[in-house]
Amino acid sequence: MIRLGLLDPPALVPYSSIGSEAQDPWLTEKHKAVALLATQKSIVLLKNSQNLLPLNKKGLKSIAVIGPRANEVLLDWYSGTPPYRVTPLEGIKSKAGSNVQVSFAANNDEDAAVEIARHADVAIVFVGNHPNGANDTKWGKVSVPSEGREAVDRQSITLEQEELIKQVYQANPRTIVVLVSSFPYAINWTQDNVPAILHLALNSQEEGHALADVIFGDYNPAGRLVQTWPRSLNQLPPMLDYDIRHGRTYLYFKGDPLYPFGYGLSYTTFRYANLRTSAVALGPGGSMRVNVDIKNIGNRAGEEVVQFYVKHLNSRVARPIQELKGFQRIALGPGETKTVTLDLRADQLAHWDVLTHRFVLEGGECEAMIGSSSASIKLRKIIRITK
Repeated sequence: MIRLGLLDPPALVPYSSIGSEAQDPWLTEKHKAVALLATQKSIVLLKNSQNLLPLNKKGLKSIAVIGPRANEVLLDWYSGTPPYRVTPLEGIKSKAGSNVQVSFAANNDEDAAVEIARHADVAIVFVGNHPNGANDTKWGKVSVPSEGREAVDRQSITLEQEELIKQVYQANPRTIVVLVSSFPYAINWTQDNVPAILHLALNSQEEGHALADVIFGDYNPAGRLVQTWPRSLNQLPPMLDYDIRHGRTYLYFKGDPLYPFGYGLSYTTFRYANLRTSAVALGPGGSMRVNVDIKNIGNRAGEEVVQFYVKHLNSRVARPIQELKGFQRIALGPGETKTVTLDLRADQLAHWDVLTHRFVLEGGECEAMIGSSSASIKLRKIIRITK
């Protein structure tokens, strides 16, 4: 309250003038552009078999837009109220133009979704959770087991709407799935069968425009997953087991996930080379620089999220399988190469000693690993740690 100036006279508080402008600041083109960019950057490309994406609207005559998340922008529990909302359906219609017929069905009642999918050049299915429990307004209640909200734990990570995806895919194999969700889903059948999958979170007023930009190739996606997505609940320890070392998070997860931590694809391809460090050993109070060359070897401009992990070797205490120590998102044109520099401090390698109640730097070796996700390590190098 003090930092915001809520106890000061309005004349001394710069924020007090917000709302007195001739135009609300959140309706200016500058603010709209920021909302659009933030949404574009958050979209994750999970699968793109046979390069179905991006779509070329010049070669399309019809698109079937299907699903319960296709024509809405939902608010989450603690979200603000957006000044406007662009739904995916609206964004696709605007981007496709008047020469492309866009049909819509929210569900498959009376075979509506299957019918429009069968006669379209491509079908785009929008599925995912409802942040308020699928329109259930009762406190502590949700409508299906995979939904979750405040005061309600999820009972399942199986997407009930995957049945709709199966029906649409059978009618049209050129199906794209857009998962709009607050949390991971075990969409195993979709990953095994549907050629293209996108994911983004809920509640952006620019949701429709950002998705259309990605779907039609005006923006090359580079979002990354910030969680490990398991294939089933059987891959996780019991919910009341709070020791993450028993298999929770990418730090200790030992199974084969559906999608690993840090995962995300692009419309182009990157090559990693020449991993080098400013030193071969790291001691107390010290630091080193880690450099790697990244080249865009595709024919489309794009962004890569270079991720730096470490793995402790022969430690006397239990350490994570790997730990993220830094990352950098870089933009590269076709054929362009850039050097990414990441810093590593010795204190980042220390562990908490429960006996001495302090952080301890253990001598030995650790492996520096550079990759595009926790499961896609491209380059490795051994670093010696000295006490």
